[in-house]
Amino acid sequence: MVDLTHLDDTGAARMVDVSAKPDTTRRAIAEGRIAMSAEAASAIRDAKVAKGDVLAVARVAGIMAAKRTSELIPLCHPLPITSVAIDLAPDDTGVTVTATVTTTGKTGVEMEAMTAVSVALLTVYDMAKALDKGMTVGGVRLLEKSGGKSGDWRAP
Repeated sequence: MVDLTHLDDTGAARMVDVSAKPDTTRRAIAEGRIAMSAEAASAIRDAKVAKGDVLAVARVAGIMAAKRTSELIPLCHPLPITSVAIDLAPDDTGVTVTATVTTTGKTGVEMEAMTAVSVALLTVYDMAKALDKGMTVGGVRLLEKSGGKSGDWRAP
């Protein structure tokens, strides 16, 4: 069985002690998608949503979320994030969000990238829900990560 580093010997949750780990450059890329009606997708793509520029607001929301991940996920370490890039790709049936997060530190930024994607997608929903309450958020996943003791990883 795999040892779960967020559990102590008694099974209680704990924050992992990373103080002895060396600082390395770490990067994570995550993605997710919100599916919607053609009408909502068109309004977002053409910047015709009454609440404003959905893509611009979602981008800022994703950046903010990456920076606040440790406040949302209980056992995440606060990290000195050095870069967050949010790419929003609208098409005829929705928007795909990709987040790339970088730091130089003792632990990775996978959770920051996935949190950024999640919040950006939820922001799209919030801003366009008047057009389509049936939008579906999903597929949030890590695409790749680099740096640290475990090295590089890519989704199959």
